Amino acid sequence: MKIDQLATALSAAAMAVAFAFPSAASAESKFQCEPGETYVMNVMVSAHPYWVPVYQGFKQAAAAMGCETAFSGTPDYDITKQIASFEQDLVKQPAGILLHPMQSDPFIEPINRAIEGGVDVVTFAADSPKSKRTAYITSDNLAEAKFAAEEIVKQIGDSAEYAVLENPGQSNHDLRVTALLAYMEEHFPNMKLVGRQATNQDSNAAYRATASILQANPNLGALWIPEAGSAEGAVAAVLEAKADVLIMHADVTPTTLEHIKAGNIHMALNPNQGMQGFMGFVSLFMAAHSDMFDPFNDYKVSGYNPVQIPYVDNGFSVITKDNADSFDLNAYMEGRDPN
Repeated sequence: MKIDQLATALSAAAMAVAFAFPSAASAESKFQCEPGETYVMNVMVSAHPYWVPVYQGFKQAAAAMGCETAFSGTPDYDITKQIASFEQDLVKQPAGILLHPMQSDPFIEPINRAIEGGVDVVTFAADSPKSKRTAYITSDNLAEAKFAAEEIVKQIGDSAEYAVLENPGQSNHDLRVTALLAYMEEHFPNMKLVGRQATNQDSNAAYRATASILQANPNLGALWIPEAGSAEGAVAAVLEAKADVLIMHADVTPTTLEHIKAGNIHMALNPNQGMQGFMGFVSLFMAAHSDMFDPFNDYKVSGYNPVQIPYVDNGFSVITKDNADSFDLNAYMEGRDPN
């Protein structure tokens, strides 16, 4: 082989090696965590099945970036206890916290203090919009309410009686109810609201409230419920009364899923929980690593985190008898680490 041919061959071989085995510097991605870098997901009513797929999505995104995660919160429906659990998370100085605030305003100061202390915060499913949180990940509660209103009218007509159960104080639940009432009033003025009861995700309270509404309104045609816990009590009361009432609710639990399969609940509108957790982690990671890019704005002189994402829509699914098996939580968790 001539010298020039040998040089060309060696050069080609060197390029092949370079492409096959890039240098450590070029192989490094900015979307990677430092060893031990940890992100926390904090919730209220921590045993609720809703959080399970959300945390799975959160963990899947973290694993792709070599990050550590932890699940936190309080088993109680108690704002004081959730804030205390959030404060305990801050002591451990995680890189960031994906937070479902039970109520918006009480979390303003804790969130702002966390961010000022170097711990980034992203909210999901419920928000604290007056705080300095950098992003909010949720399903479109207005779209859910519009879908529910139109489906109710499609099934029982536009001159019927309906009622709602509610959970005042939690932003996404409030919006699911108030938006449906406003949509009904504007588009279906002959629909008559005959009951509005606060049941606060308590199935026993929902059972009593629904029984009372049914007794006072024997022609009740439909119930809209912004969460699944109250739906469990409501469907029990409807079945006991042997009433012909169409039930729709947001979210899903194993119990309400079984009622959907049995035809006792018409349908559920369920946020895409895995996507919620996955996008929540990505947004949180970006907030914690905002120095990886230089956007074209005034963040340097204004002094704010350039990762500001006012709203990410994670979408929602419509659960009916036909597709209910796809939402079996036990089947989804087979072979998965719940921790």
